[in-house]
Amino acid sequence: MILDIPHVLSAEQLADARRLLATAEWVDGRVTAGHQGARVKDNEQIPATHPIAKQVGELILRALGQNPLFISAALPLHILPPMFNRYTGGQQFGTHVDGSIRQIPGTHHHLRTDLSCTFFLAGPEEYDGGELVIEDTYGSKCVKLPAGHLILYPSTSLHHVRPVTRGTRLCSFFWLQSMIRDEGRRSLLFDLDHGIQRIGADHPNHPSTVQLAGVYHNLLRQWAEM
Repeated sequence: MILDIPHVLSAEQLADARRLLATAEWVDGRVTAGHQGARVKDNEQIPATHPIAKQVGELILRALGQNPLFISAALPLHILPPMFNRYTGGQQFGTHVDGSIRQIPGTHHHLRTDLSCTFFLAGPEEYDGGELVIEDTYGSKCVKLPAGHLILYPSTSLHHVRPVTRGTRLCSFFWLQSMIRDEGRRSLLFDLDHGIQRIGADHPNHPSTVQLAGVYHNLLRQWAEM
């Protein structure tokens, strides 16, 4: 499942985040790439332990923690602190797959990367190129979202970022481990959750709402890894 999570931050929060990021120190993005990724990666990043990265990352995670669509789709168990990158002057990231296990910076803890997240901090009108291309089961999906939107997609997907030929593409990126490891089960629970919500909105007192909610939670109880 590839899903657009719109309006994660308000316009004011987005402006504050961009103002902070503009004052941070940027380094070669290959410092966080694995052996395969380093050969095709050409961008800049803010070091993961930088105070501004932590501050803006916490802002994004607080917003996502209150976003029902994100919670329903991801069912997050652990989330890696957001990192930040930018592309300009022809920079790109060639086709790659994200590493399966990531260490949480500053700790000895690791998480399994079930889902990848790209949060767009610059709008599509600010740069040319820079599309995130995700290879899905049914073909390639080209993603270039408005500022403040997030794309959620399986970390198992091959993907790349096309060259940025004008302006600057500014994004946050991070990974999460879901309570539901299996993508198919996670998608079923997402569809069931949204069906329950629609029935509840259209027929608030319908007895099937409670019955279906019970099915949802019993499936979650059976499948969840904690």
